[in-house]
Amino acid sequence: MTDTTDTIDGAGTGTAPVRAPLGRDFGRLWTAAAFSNLADGLGRTAVPLIATTLTRDPLAISLIAALAFVPWLVFGLPAGMIVDRFDRRRVMALANTIRGGVAVVLAVLTVTGALELWALLAGTLVFGLGETLFDNATNAAIPGLVTRRQLDRANGRMQAAQITIDNFAAQPIAGVLFAVSLALPLWLGAVGYLVPIVLAVLLPLSAARPLREPAAASDADAPDAAAGGLVAAPVAAVPVRTDVSARVAIRYLWRQRYLRNMVVFTSLVGSALSFAQAATILFFLDEQHVTPAAIGFVTAGIGVGALIGSLVASRLVERFGRGPVMFAANLGVAVGFALTGLAPEVFSATAFYALAAFSVSVWNVPWGALRQQIVPPELFGRVLGIIRMLTWGMFPIATVLGGWVARADLRTPFIAAGAFVLVWVLVSARLLLVDTRRAGAEADAAHR
Repeated sequence: MTDTTDTIDGAGTGTAPVRAPLGRDFGRLWTAAAFSNLADGLGRTAVPLIATTLTRDPLAISLIAALAFVPWLVFGLPAGMIVDRFDRRRVMALANTIRGGVAVVLAVLTVTGALELWALLAGTLVFGLGETLFDNATNAAIPGLVTRRQLDRANGRMQAAQITIDNFAAQPIAGVLFAVSLALPLWLGAVGYLVPIVLAVLLPLSAARPLREPAAASDADAPDAAAGGLVAAPVAAVPVRTDVSARVAIRYLWRQRYLRNMVVFTSLVGSALSFAQAATILFFLDEQHVTPAAIGFVTAGIGVGALIGSLVASRLVERFGRGPVMFAANLGVAVGFALTGLAPEVFSATAFYALAAFSVSVWNVPWGALRQQIVPPELFGRVLGIIRMLTWGMFPIATVLGGWVARADLRTPFIAAGAFVLVWVLVSARLLLVDTRRAGAEADAAHR
């Protein structure tokens, strides 16, 4: 990783400070993630739509979304151990080989007329398995490609790519392709998964494994001395035989009180959102009377909010700090989902859903950078695996419950989730606003 500052000082030249580029190597990682997001977006739209040709039961449809998160419950920690133990570039390549192969199998079954609901469920499960490896490795690789001060910006770029490709390119295309042929989105998705294999292996060694030499940190890159011991100092040289057991990561996370409390907070908010979104496709098809071919355009409208959120998040963090931004973002999530459930027609429902998506994007950027700042690089894969196991592992249960409630009323999950998040955010205000500052998690979040 090149040790450069994140801004080029224009003092004395009459010019404003200019942000240093994130670099070619980060660009390769970004491109690999973009192609994977293309495939994810195609599948995220096509698979539930294909499922609606087999059943109209909201509970059955919710199982598709639920199974996507099951691997994080049962494989999140092992995936983190793999990411910390093996070359992260090869892990990304392997994960996408698996996902690309599954997309081809589902496409063949669809073309031959042999596709059944169980095959979609099984395919979704394997897609999720590959996701635990690819996403974990991608997140773990970022700190090896950019400086600490660039983490919020790098995470914002990754999120912007995900939203832009997923919502504006993949999902509208998937809806149109679905109207032409059920299998077309799956064929294109297979290509999207396979391209990043080449890009992943071209990444430098700093992305492959945790840094093994002390980073040259300037005073600006050092963590706040008032962090109360909760923020990791610049990483010292890692022994050649690093302990990659789960026990070390579990002990680390347990001792980090602030990070542990944030995981609990995130788990409950994320579960509420999974509950709300369990029957989103049927909500727009049956409640808002959107045609299947137009579903992708509805999600593109929602994606406008998500894209804007990802683009402005790092600027908001610089101006207000991570704590206030995370607090406000969760309030926006609560209001957006509650109003989505109350919306009388598709345009207002899409706008309110876009508000919620904007807020989720704003939250994701500082939360991702916060983890990368606090957690030592040699532990990051396992700690992220544990965090996602604890958070995303709850999503399948919440999603199935949301699908069950949606059987009675497709609007109720949105309203209930919005009310829950509002109450939970107010209860957790001290954690987000005060503890974030005391833990030193605002370090490097401003004065870039």
